[in-house]
Amino acid sequence: MASTLDAHGSLADGSPRTERGRQKADRRAAILAAAATLFAQRGYAGVTIEDLGTAVGVSGPAVYRHFPGKAAVLAAILQGASRTLLDGAERVLASSPDPAEALRSLIRFHVDFALGEADVIVVQDRELERLDRDARHEVRSLQRRYVEHWVDTLSRLRPDRAEAELRFRAHAAFGLLNSTPHSARIPGRRPADGTIRGILEEMTWASLMS
Repeated sequence: MASTLDAHGSLADGSPRTERGRQKADRRAAILAAAATLFAQRGYAGVTIEDLGTAVGVSGPAVYRHFPGKAAVLAAILQGASRTLLDGAERVLASSPDPAEALRSLIRFHVDFALGEADVIVVQDRELERLDRDARHEVRSLQRRYVEHWVDTLSRLRPDRAEAELRFRAHAAFGLLNSTPHSARIPGRRPADGTIRGILEEMTWASLMS
């Protein structure tokens, strides 16, 4: 059966099919990465379309070939991050039937995200309310589904605890993990990544299971 391509030269599952499609996908990813960094450093209001183009070596108007405007770039960053977290949690849980191992794997996965996507977390904290209603609703919906995976896993480990308490513990754990980008920006205060990873995993487990 022949593969179905969209207008961007991608397969039905979204993966690039043609060389042109791959190049366009790479440029789009580069714009999003540059935007996350610039939005984290300067704030959304302090970055122009021209700034985004310059950061990836194209003119400002060339950015419009990939996004209809700066607001769409912000939406793509935050929606993409929420989808990444949800998809990752579902993969973790599918491969970890034991609830204790599932929770440890969820913690490791979120630590990886926090350490690897520090700029995205900063943008999420500062700029979420700038999204239009539909985009913000999608982000919130994806986030709620992600939280519920943690709550369900915790409930299997701590059936003696109320669901409301477990949800509170999950949100507190996210607060701990997502504070990493802020502490990482304090000069001279950041230990080696391996040390950070171990500290975060240990503290998060303790906060959830104490």
